[in-house]
Parts: sequence; structure tokens; C-alpha cells
Amino acid sequence: MFVGMLTAPFKNEPLAEIAEFASGSGIKGLEVVVGPDRGQIDVDAVLSNGPEEVHDVVEKFDVTITSLAYYAGNILVDEDSQNFFRRSVDACVELGVPVLCCLAGMPSPGKDKKETLRTDFSEVYSELAGYSKDKGIRLAMENWFATLLQGLDNFDLAFEMVPNDHLGLNFDPSHLVHQQIDYIEAVDHLASRIFHTHAKDTEINYRRMHYNGVYGRGWWRYRIPGRGEIDWNAYISSLKSNGYDSVLSIEHEDGLFGREEGFRDGARYLNSIIF
Repeated sequence: MFVGMLTAPFKNEPLAEIAEFASGSGIKGLEVVVGPDRGQIDVDAVLSNGPEEVHDVVEKFDVTITSLAYYAGNILVDEDSQNFFRRSVDACVELGVPVLCCLAGMPSPGKDKKETLRTDFSEVYSELAGYSKDKGIRLAMENWFATLLQGLDNFDLAFEMVPNDHLGLNFDPSHLVHQQIDYIEAVDHLASRIFHTHAKDTEINYRRMHYNGVYGRGWWRYRIPGRGEIDWNAYISSLKSNGYDSVLSIEHEDGLFGREEGFRDGARYLNSIIF
């Protein structure tokens, strides 16, 4: 197992600068953001010109691209987003990157999350997962609670609707903590679907929660790994026990740390406990 990072906070800065920073900060993997108008890898340039420029960067700084990450657009209703999604799968093939990280999508107008999973998600992701499987690329949906992947019942329904074994998760325990879902039990339950992981923590202010109630705001926030509620030793042990031994990709959304400072702090902590 090794530490990685989601490159989103670096916006459109050159991949070489990010790789150099990662290499000097104890970070070995890059989850590289792509999009029609953002990101550090130009998908269409890779498809037109080949992967050599990107390969030169990762070889120079001795890092690995663990996934491309396409988190923009509403994939269930936007045909342009679906087309870019397919091109991103093709770019993964060109680059030799095994995983495309993505989102399950948002509830469709007039439908709740479960009804959207049974209809629009089933239709769109059956086709996209089939396309990806044909190319040998696995899709890893981040379980951001605002999307269709809220409780574990929704996870199960998603995989029931699209049983393709190339559709899985970019598993992020931080989104389960504030829902009071046992993230260790979730790893046991979803082990075969965990293709990639996010390393992000959640801090809970219990005094404020008891005052505002769980439907109130301001009683939880995302933190760098090691600064919140998650038992990372237990989490890593659970992942390994269930056969996952790949990247822990730091997703930096901690407002108490600057960009570089936060990544370095998270990497120091995770590298001290990874075994």
C-alpha cells in the first residue's frame, strides 16, 4: 500500500510541477483530474499525440498515475459528459492507467436517488461500464453522499442495477462517518468493488451536533487523514484483509491547512502507519 493524492487543488498547473511536489513529499501516486476545460492531462492530446509526454514526467519523478479522475458534469443527463467519459477511458488505455475515477451522478428531476438508480443510472452506466470493460478499464465511483451513492442500501442497488464487474468504487470513508455508517463494516461488505481509495478524514464537533441535531449544519467537516474520527490503522488493516493493497489517495479539503502543507501532513501520517 502507498500514499497518493488527488490533484484537484492544483487546478490546471502542469503535471510536471505536481509530480515534482509529490515525489519530494512522500507521495507515490497521482489521481489526475481530467475534464474538457480543466485538469493536468489533456485527454484529447493523449489520444492524438500518444502518451510519451506524460510517461516522461512520471518516469522523471518516479511516481505512478493510479487513475484519471473525471468528476465534472452530470453524467446521467449530459451527452457531452458521456462522450468525454468514453474518451477518458480511451486515454486510460493509451497511458496504461487501469482505473477511471468518476461520480455516479445526481438524482434526476422528479426522481429520488433510488428511482434514479433504477432508471437513468442503470441505462447510462450499463453502457459506460460495458464500454470500459471492453477496453480493460475499471470504473471507480467516489461515494460522495450528495450523489446517488449515499447509504449502503444505495450502493447495493447500484451494483444490482449494473452488475458489471468493472464497475466499482473509489472508496472514501469520510463520507460515511458523518452518516454514522460503519466504514470498516462497509469495507467488508464492498471489498470486491473497491478499486481505488480516497484518504480523507472527518472531524465531528459533538457539542455542536448535540445542540444543532444531526439535521443541522456545522457539526462536521473534512480533515487531512489523522486529524479526525477515522481509525486509520483499523481501516488499512481492513482493506488489506479484504485484498486491497494499492493507493490511499489523499483528497485535500481541509480548510485548516494550506495546499502543500496539507498534502505533506497527510502523507507523513499515512506513511508512518502503512505496512
